[in-house]
Amino acid sequence: MIVDEDLIDVEPGDTSAHRYAIAFDLGTTTVVGTLLDVGTGTPLAVTSMLNKQQPFGGDVITRISATMMDKDTPGRLRGGGRCHPAELAGQVCREAGVDPAQVYEVAIAGNATMTALAPGIDPEPLGVAPFVMSSAQPPSVLAAELGLTLHPRARAFFFPALGAYVGGDIVAGMLASGMDRDKRTRLFIDVGTNCEIVLSDGDTILSTAAPAGPAFEGGAIRCGMRAADGAIEVIKVDPHALGDEPSVTLGVIGDVEPRGLCGSGLVDAVAELVRVGLLDDTGRMVSDESAKEIAPALADRLAKIGEERVFLLHRPTPETEPADCVYLSQRDVRELQFAKAAISTGWTLLLEQLGLEHRDVQQVLLAGSFGSYLSPASAVRIGPVPKLPVLRIVAAGNVAGEGAKMALLSVRERAGARALLEEVTYVELSDRPDFNDKFVDQLGFRS
Repeated sequence: MIVDEDLIDVEPGDTSAHRYAIAFDLGTTTVVGTLLDVGTGTPLAVTSMLNKQQPFGGDVITRISATMMDKDTPGRLRGGGRCHPAELAGQVCREAGVDPAQVYEVAIAGNATMTALAPGIDPEPLGVAPFVMSSAQPPSVLAAELGLTLHPRARAFFFPALGAYVGGDIVAGMLASGMDRDKRTRLFIDVGTNCEIVLSDGDTILSTAAPAGPAFEGGAIRCGMRAADGAIEVIKVDPHALGDEPSVTLGVIGDVEPRGLCGSGLVDAVAELVRVGLLDDTGRMVSDESAKEIAPALADRLAKIGEERVFLLHRPTPETEPADCVYLSQRDVRELQFAKAAISTGWTLLLEQLGLEHRDVQQVLLAGSFGSYLSPASAVRIGPVPKLPVLRIVAAGNVAGEGAKMALLSVRERAGARALLEEVTYVELSDRPDFNDKFVDQLGFRS
């Protein structure tokens, strides 16, 4: 049932009851719910969970393809998408001691696929050329239609989407970061499997999406894992360490024995090896002989597993076989090269469209759960962001969730989200004849 957007007071005349709302950020990997006291704007509880649609694919393209291959998949995906808000709503209400019947509204910020699946819209047009959406602005519906047990007339507001791969989560992030209100030249990058990019010169706003793949989230990486206990997230190397000095220093989530490598650790590892010269500009690991000259303290960490060259990040004992260590492989480096080349090609083409150069960018916002933990120095070194002073690069955090909260607390901000549909021009990279040439140019690492 489509409900009246202007119906704010669902209980006219009742001024005694507390009113609450829930903001949802439906990410491809993680979903987050935040319970708000509407009267004060105070967050009362926040909880998150892994996206239950992951068995159907780690990215939206794979999930859309799954719906086309099996007629039962759309229903199962929709069921997974609907259970996220229902479970999160129950958790935050229990944590805050709030009666769900006092929750009068929810706001949902998610990519176009998640937003389509929740109310039961067919996502297939998003996965095939010309990549069109059934609707840029899904209608407000009763929360009960999404399986939420809240106030019987609670509404669900969906953020509008700019394009098939620049969804409501990016619109919410733009709202929270003021991309339409700041006169500086700013670059907004939500780093993930599908990397969304927004560029504003203070007058014109462009957006696009780049197919970065799963490398930044630990996918397709030999020792890759999500950011959980045991994941290496920070890496520093000293090519000339002496004696008992560590040649490799690791930051591990949970301060436990390293079990694998998450996205930020992957970027750090590659950036550090580029810095010391163990990876050349093409991304190839140097020979053993060159390694001994360039970085003597690190040379013995270069090894082979089968025919593949690897760099050992964590070796429990000197006798541990390389295959049983946590390592960075040559293939891992290539996966990261493809990912960062897709992103840098995206923002390069947007800059060119506005007649700008990378040095004109006054601020880079790194958004999303991964972008918030990415080292600016490492990102600058290997290239997913422009080569700028690191002070211009800011971790923006979960701006999609912040935008969803703003929309719940202000009708004006909600109108601002809709206005972005008219203010932002979506650029489809697949339509650019020069994309492949630009992509190849961006594969190398900066010296």
